Amino acid sequence: MMKTMKSTATLLAALGLILTAPPTPALGASANLQLARQLNQAFVEVAESVCPAVVVITVVQKPAAAALNDGSDGLFDSLPREFWRYFHRQFEQQFPERVRGEGSGVIVRPDGYILTNSHVVEDAQSIQVRLRDGRSFPAKLRGLDRQSDLAVIKIEAARLPVAVLADSAKTRVGEFAIAIGTPFDLDYTVTFGHVSAKGRSNVLQGNGAVAMDQDFIQTDALMNPGNSGGPLVNIDGEVIGINTLIRGMHSGIGFAIPSSLAKEVSDQLIAEGKFTRAWLGIGIRALRDDPDLGETVRGVDDGVVVQQIVPGGPASKSDLEQGDIITAVDGRQVATAQQLRGEIRCKKFGRPVTLDVYRSDLTGHGEMVQVQVRPAEWVEPATSLAAARRSPAESTATGLGVTVHLLTRELAKQFRLDLTQGVVVVAVDKGTPAARKGIKPGDIITSIDQQAVANPQQFRDALNGADLKKGVAFKLLSGSAARVEVLKEPEE
Repeated sequence: MMKTMKSTATLLAALGLILTAPPTPALGASANLQLARQLNQAFVEVAESVCPAVVVITVVQKPAAAALNDGSDGLFDSLPREFWRYFHRQFEQQFPERVRGEGSGVIVRPDGYILTNSHVVEDAQSIQVRLRDGRSFPAKLRGLDRQSDLAVIKIEAARLPVAVLADSAKTRVGEFAIAIGTPFDLDYTVTFGHVSAKGRSNVLQGNGAVAMDQDFIQTDALMNPGNSGGPLVNIDGEVIGINTLIRGMHSGIGFAIPSSLAKEVSDQLIAEGKFTRAWLGIGIRALRDDPDLGETVRGVDDGVVVQQIVPGGPASKSDLEQGDIITAVDGRQVATAQQLRGEIRCKKFGRPVTLDVYRSDLTGHGEMVQVQVRPAEWVEPATSLAAARRSPAESTATGLGVTVHLLTRELAKQFRLDLTQGVVVVAVDKGTPAARKGIKPGDIITSIDQQAVANPQQFRDALNGADLKKGVAFKLLSGSAARVEVLKEPEE
């Protein structure tokens, strides 16, 4: 009996070992599973190493400014932020209360300098920063650059964990990309995907030649409102971009400012409180984006087409001509508008740069020439139509009910226009001839009675020589459509 009980106990013990032992993996599965576990651990380690250098930014704003925070990334990405800034400012007096918004940021200096998007902190009445360890600090704006949508804020702290900014030029399409931020107030959310594309430009539709001074890294790492200003990192835990824009909610199409540009801008913002960039004063477009022109040009395969030379700009004082194709800047090849901007951005003001230019005749034949241009400092124009209308660079045809302004880069961004010859309509009075003809803000007037109009002075001169009682022919551009409207001053 005792022997039987011992045998039974031994059998049950063996059965228990069998039931509790892990299943034997199929041949080859263990190596694959181990590889998956290593990859899983890699993502965990990246999150653990980078999150301490990521901060939650809380801002207090008026509703006009709050409407331009991360929520606009998903809802209004088809319109430039400057337009929405102007639109919502009109309601500030109706809504005096303050509202709260959140974004993300990345610590780039151990003494408290934090990199984020300018649209996260711009117009903020107060800024509060919360660290991963729970500590909270008030922050001050050190400087911002609207053209790149980057800003630096500062908190009074020391020995902070710092993120490593990678050389984004080495980032490859297809590699892992990990986004960290505060979507929908959900702190330290980590999502991953891949680098979907590089060098994306004109992401904000309609900006044309006056696109912001940035190209983007595109990623399918899921981002939502609140991710703006946070890092996009590679599998080594290095920041390859600053998340700034999404195309539609939950679409899996997000955009980040490349880290190399972010470092260039943030270093100068930290040192000087502002970012100054050089410009040539030209409207440009990549030759590859103009297939019709590309078919007629026989001497060059790639380059940047000069579509316009801004009156009074640096290029207007040089031998550069409209229609020239720029292929290199000081010997460095350029094939896109952003590559040209990147080469010019940090050139010394007033010091000549040499442009390799292909210049062709009407038959498409041409030759390579070199042109020297002295870049000047780009000065940001007024940021709202209200400021523009206070500018002396405007004119009003009182009897016709239309007010026009010099077509600046800023107004072109606000109205989603390409830089072109003409003056932009900034106001139309109700019940006037202009209103009855359907003229509206954002239309461009290019000529009056077949007389070219490129600035408010020419607008005034053309009207002074016209008989408004008989009618004046306005040639207009409304979006991509051209039309002619005859306006008559009403008889008394």
